[in-house]
Amino acid sequence: MKYINHGEGGLADCMQISEMPTPHPAAGQVLIEVAYAGVNRPDVLQRSGRYPAPPDASPVLGLEVAGVVAALGEGVTQWQVGDQVCALTPGGGYAQFCLAPAGHVLPLPAGMSLKAAAALPEVWFTVWANLINLGRLKSGERLLIHGGSSGIGLCAIQLAKHLGVESLVTVGSEDKAAFCIAYGAHHAINYRSGDFQSQVMTMTAGEGIDVVLDMVGAPYLQDNLSVLKRDGRLVSIAFLQGSKGEVDLLPIMVKRLTLTGSTMRARSIAEKTALRDVLMENIWPSLSQGQLAPHIAACFNLKDAVDAHQLMESSLHIGKIVLRVKHE
Repeated sequence: MKYINHGEGGLADCMQISEMPTPHPAAGQVLIEVAYAGVNRPDVLQRSGRYPAPPDASPVLGLEVAGVVAALGEGVTQWQVGDQVCALTPGGGYAQFCLAPAGHVLPLPAGMSLKAAAALPEVWFTVWANLINLGRLKSGERLLIHGGSSGIGLCAIQLAKHLGVESLVTVGSEDKAAFCIAYGAHHAINYRSGDFQSQVMTMTAGEGIDVVLDMVGAPYLQDNLSVLKRDGRLVSIAFLQGSKGEVDLLPIMVKRLTLTGSTMRARSIAEKTALRDVLMENIWPSLSQGQLAPHIAACFNLKDAVDAHQLMESSLHIGKIVLRVKHE
């Protein structure tokens, strides 16, 4: 099969099309013929050598796919060859065929294309695990989302709307701010026009935020603590601008704050399967009814993965980037 080989890693242009044997599903696995693969920040980090694949995962890039079930491993009864599905994968998505644990596979939402479905698993697994399981976000609360125009950010906006949560986002341009408002955010802050802390407090009439979803890291930490209400929760999912810095810890004690965070790839098969089941019950019906939907910023052919990564690194896009692996 053809796949994207990033060799020893480096800049985006280190990637090229190569060939390798098609994998065979082991017990509990599903082999998917990939139609589209999602492109995510962890792919960029892995390609550049800063996020190595786990020892038991495919070294090939790609953490989510949509396509057709091509073969079943021993003991798999939930899926049939020919089913249209999307899946969270431990790696291997940038290829014509990809393995996934059967418990990480989801059906194609009714009426949704394979292209759109490839943009679902990584963001929904991540956002639900962090905002619901760790952040304990609930109806009537207020959520601040950093990176609101990213795939994760837009998913968090939709989850907030779905739950009846007021959402505020930070973005890097007025165009992105306008898009997020149209997508369902209540307030959008262009961080280039001034610090977000004072703007958040003005927009909330001094009340502050219940949950902050942060992917920036250390430079935002003190202001994140500042805008949180008593019993507020700060949930970190990435450190795009660094993980180390100085901070005054006093607000944590005075306001009884919770600081937490997680990564998805390191979770066990059982943990991810439990998340899959929750999403099937709580989110997939709304996707099938058209009440929730991903936004695709750009679609590139597999051979143009270099361009896809360069767009991801530019941060000029709004929403998700996908690779077309099989022409329909």
